[in-house]
Amino acid sequence: MSISGKADPVVRRIAAADIAEALGQGLRDFQAVPLYGLVFGAFYAAGGIAIVLCLTGFGLVYLAYPLAAGFALIGPFVAIGLYEVSRRREAGLPVSLGAIWATVRTRGEIGWMAFVTLFVFVVWMYQVRLLIALLLGLNASFGSLQEFITVVLTTNEGLLFLAIGNAVGAALSLILFSLTVVSFPLLLDRDVDFVTAMITSVRSVVTSPLPMIGWAALIVILLAVSAMPYFLGLVVTLPVLGHTTWHLYRRIIAPLPA
Repeated sequence: MSISGKADPVVRRIAAADIAEALGQGLRDFQAVPLYGLVFGAFYAAGGIAIVLCLTGFGLVYLAYPLAAGFALIGPFVAIGLYEVSRRREAGLPVSLGAIWATVRTRGEIGWMAFVTLFVFVVWMYQVRLLIALLLGLNASFGSLQEFITVVLTTNEGLLFLAIGNAVGAALSLILFSLTVVSFPLLLDRDVDFVTAMITSVRSVVTSPLPMIGWAALIVILLAVSAMPYFLGLVVTLPVLGHTTWHLYRRIIAPLPA
């Protein structure tokens, strides 16, 4: 039972074929209403560009690489509107920015999930800065991203930083993925609390570990590749992944009994 006293959502086992089919459905959603996907994708990409520009202005351009690596962490939060687009299309409801915002605004528990997501992102960035201080020097400063990459790839300390940073990043990504993979769609779809949503999300990963970890890896790879050309690839990648996540959620969580 959830903390609200309601029955917990029923989690179903999925296979790799379910992910492939959900990906096809997500692509069709994007093709059917591309404007909404492009708007949310552009917002996500613009956020990445703005943060990099701020880092450059403050002389912290070397943090652009870990920022790009960690930017995928907040994807589930940014894609909330895309889940709602797919939900409304599936239910035969009209799709508009006003309707999307009205629905999201009434789901108060989403705010708590957003806090969890942003908290993990902040932890990621702080641990990167801590590793830089411990391994590359307390007052380490780099004039350019190229200089930072050279140090990381050509020195023992840099390679150790890269290994530990990627290991910690992978662990944080897996934790956040497990907590959010169905949490946001579930909070949009049903009247549940955010703790129940997170527990259900973790249960979905535990129930189908290999397909879900494969899905997580695919998300990271696609977002990382899309972020390379100044985050512009995210304009298309984010909406397709967002719509796909909704359809995958529908395959994982059994519908309520009639």
